[in-house]
Amino acid sequence: MVNPWLAMASGTDPAERTRAVRRAHEAFLTGEAVGPAVRPVVAESWRRSADARVTQEGSAPIDLADDALDTYRADHPLARVMPLFRELLGTIAYDGAHLLAVCDEQGRLLWVEGHAGVRNRAERMNFVAGARWDERHAGTNAPGTALTVDHAVQIFATEHFNRTVQPWTCAAAPVHDPHTGRLLGAVDITGGDHLAAPHSLALVQATARAAEAQLLAEAPRTRGPRISLTALGRDEALLAVDGRRLRLGRRHSEIMVLLAGHPEGLSGDQLTLELYGPRADDRSPVTLRAELSRLRRLVGPLLGSRPYRLCGPVRTDLADAAEALASGDAYTALRAYPGPLLPLSEAPGVCRMRQVLEDGLRRAVLSHGDPELLRRWAQTPWGEEDLEVAEALLTALPAHAPGRAVPAARVRRLRELYGLGGLDHEDGALQGGGAHHGGSARQGGGARR
Repeated sequence: MVNPWLAMASGTDPAERTRAVRRAHEAFLTGEAVGPAVRPVVAESWRRSADARVTQEGSAPIDLADDALDTYRADHPLARVMPLFRELLGTIAYDGAHLLAVCDEQGRLLWVEGHAGVRNRAERMNFVAGARWDERHAGTNAPGTALTVDHAVQIFATEHFNRTVQPWTCAAAPVHDPHTGRLLGAVDITGGDHLAAPHSLALVQATARAAEAQLLAEAPRTRGPRISLTALGRDEALLAVDGRRLRLGRRHSEIMVLLAGHPEGLSGDQLTLELYGPRADDRSPVTLRAELSRLRRLVGPLLGSRPYRLCGPVRTDLADAAEALASGDAYTALRAYPGPLLPLSEAPGVCRMRQVLEDGLRRAVLSHGDPELLRRWAQTPWGEEDLEVAEALLTALPAHAPGRAVPAARVRRLRELYGLGGLDHEDGALQGGGAHHGGSARQGGGARR
């Protein structure tokens, strides 16, 4: 069976492969269906890239620079395994043909290392530390796609969505926190067509596993199993028990999130109300019991009854973000927030928990007034149409700051969209007051559900 994560089967002619995929790519851009020459993982990524309106010739945006970049990556968990990455991939990184890159869970490159000549070539497409290389901003690429599908993957030449990146081939693997299962980022090697060979994919996979093993060894074991639930930014929660990960279905994810948020437990009626709302019909309790029975087969004695509860401490990423927020640490809270809680869930209890956290984060970002926090929020899918945040960012930047043009353009676009006054073209000043004066305090804001 052909490995779907490998770019080419053994014996494939790279030149012919490049031409076949290029033809399929050009046809896709004209509105045709993706041809059979394209791997499913790449075809799906192209569709996501097209939906995100990724440009064909543009460069990845710079999210972090200078002191902000230094501070952020020094505090990132992957900083602790950078010596290991350099030890395992250092020879490749400095052989004059490859780059070693490490990104965070949002696709921001934190380190890009290798021969100066190769780095200089990569800089032309903004493959540099601080740039955002998730699929939504850079299209199909190994680190961005590996984060999206949560699996190691190769991306070969013309498989890249952006034509600027098509001279390159790359292989990347995601790295997880071994204690919680939370996605930390990805490790990547980038170079020429020869990286499409199987060894490059195996190499980044082995490096990612070695990094997770080192992170696991760093923390002392505590009594009892270490159990965590990751549900922010995910449609299906991830349950980790001593590093063993289990992806839950959507209804089971909702049940686990609700029980984790109510450690005292919930009665059957309460849990039914939290899951199905006041319009629950006579079938809802029966359906719930069936779901709980199936969930118990997955998690065993962790799920208790009378009342329904979790029989043991379960750490959640929701709690991590909420605790940082409660302590006034907006930076840590925002870092711990990769996205809304189970964003596709319509369970009333989950919706309420989701909104409480998102509103709290948004208020913290606005009240802090730090341009970097505001920029991070404004560049997320749930904050990109938030006019109040965009205006706050514009106000926080000095009048002649080099990075002022982008937020000014966003404010102008959003104010036009919402039928408000424009901007002064000389200095980007607001006309007629900001969004907090001209109507809703949250024009267009909020997670897209």
